[in-house]
Amino acid sequence: MFELDVRSRKPIYEQLIDKLKELIINEVFKADEKLPSVRTLAQELTINPNTIQKAYRELERQEFIYSIPGKGSFVTPQKNMKQGEKVNKMKQEMISLFTEAIFLGMKREEIEELLMEAESRVKGDKQND
Repeated sequence: MFELDVRSRKPIYEQLIDKLKELIINEVFKADEKLPSVRTLAQELTINPNTIQKAYRELERQEFIYSIPGKGSFVTPQKNMKQGEKVNKMKQEMISLFTEAIFLGMKREEIEELLMEAESRVKGDKQND
C-alpha cells in the first residue's frame, strides 16, 4: 500500500496520518470505503498496532474517517465533512506555520514557491485520473 520512513525524525504515526489523508483526498480510498484493520495494517507495515490505532484516532478526530464499533474504520464522505469548520481550522494552522517559517528566516518568495508546488500537485493529481 505505502511505505513509511523509519529513519525520519517525523513520528511514524504522523507519517501514517499524512499518507492516509493523501490517499483519501486523492480518492484512492473512496467515500464509505473500509480502511484496513489495525491488525492487518500493523502486520503489513511491521509496526506496533498501537501506532496504527493512534493514527486512526487522530484521523477520526479530524473527521477524515469514522468508526463503527465491531465493523472497523471507514472514509468519511467529503460532502459530510464540515467544510467551513475544516477550512477555518486549516487557516489557523497555516498562519501558525507561516509565522514559524518567517521566524526561522524563510522569505515570502520561498513560501509562495511552496504554495505553487502544492497547487501543481493537486492539479497534476486531477489530470492523472
